[in-house]
Amino acid sequence: MQRSLDNVIDDAINPGDGLTPTIVGTVVLVSQCGKRVYQRAAGYADWESQIPVTLDTLFRLSSVTKLFTTLAAGVLLDQGKLKLEDKVTQWLPWFTPKLVDGTAPDITIGHLLCHSAGLNYGFSESPDGPYHQAGISDGLDNSGLTLEENLKRIASVPLLYPPGTAIQYSVATDVLGAVIAKVHGTDLSQAIRSLVTEPLGISQTDFTVTDSDRLAEPYVNDFPRPRRMGEDELMVDEQSGMSGGIHYSPGRAFDSTAFQSGGAGMVGMAEDVERLLQVLRTDGYPLFSQATLNQLLTDRAGTQEMNPGWGFASSWQVLRNPMIADSPQSPGTISWGGVYGHNWFIDFEQSLSVVILTNTAPEGLFGEFVQDIRDRVYTALLAKAS
Repeated sequence: MQRSLDNVIDDAINPGDGLTPTIVGTVVLVSQCGKRVYQRAAGYADWESQIPVTLDTLFRLSSVTKLFTTLAAGVLLDQGKLKLEDKVTQWLPWFTPKLVDGTAPDITIGHLLCHSAGLNYGFSESPDGPYHQAGISDGLDNSGLTLEENLKRIASVPLLYPPGTAIQYSVATDVLGAVIAKVHGTDLSQAIRSLVTEPLGISQTDFTVTDSDRLAEPYVNDFPRPRRMGEDELMVDEQSGMSGGIHYSPGRAFDSTAFQSGGAGMVGMAEDVERLLQVLRTDGYPLFSQATLNQLLTDRAGTQEMNPGWGFASSWQVLRNPMIADSPQSPGTISWGGVYGHNWFIDFEQSLSVVILTNTAPEGLFGEFVQDIRDRVYTALLAKAS
């Protein structure tokens, strides 16, 4: 596995023969049965200054943040302080978005967890869509809004569908983060610290950067090589469903006044993400019970697919059909990523977890680099088994 994965990483960073690099820097961690079988930090945290990536390099996590928020919700579910059927208005009485007919249906904690609340992301709609018109932040830009102001703007936009009738990836985890903070009686940072990171011995992941010298600079795929991301970067990718564009503000990581986005706002390192994957892989231990974990892992997308062959559970997709998904992973594998250039998955049948953090978007989210790492891992496992 070592040489095979090294080759994938080296080819992405320094492809040679005049080819375009697709990754500036990365940390890749592979564990099986909780034992690290591969780890590597490679490339540059800052290419212009030739600062290398190290295993403790910090990255802007974007939607990898959802792991932390979802596990915090799992702890509160396990403690009986939240129930899937609880109405959001129990904690946010003003959060009453309406359907197009003017009725205000109940939105529950369960709806937020599985993104079936009828909410949306601005990047999933047209540039003149209602989320853009309302000035809603997706948690990546430096909007100057408070969390409550942003949620009130979300509540002002009609729901896409009655809650519970469909799945749409959305700002639901930001709303969930606000509920978690209310239940815990603190802000979301303190809640996640108390419920998740401190019990796991994690100290480097939070909503503002803890050590700016260790924070990787973000890059955007370009020719002849990835370019440094601007402070008000707009990325539009029609093919991946980002027609509305994603607005990046890398400086948000340094702004302690920016609202704490439970869906996109944290900064952390690969080892911390891997620790959360091990909680999910080991039946919820030591944060919550297997019964609670089962609630979080249940595919709630019905007949709908998040991607071909994939359903959806709690802020991550669930593999239903490897053949349709064109994946070597086992059925039941869960996976997600982040638009700053990250990907992770857990294959429960193989007791396998993989974390891929990069500072290059969008390649590190859904490019060939991610697929090549995945495929080489399974090729190595198959060779070992034979």
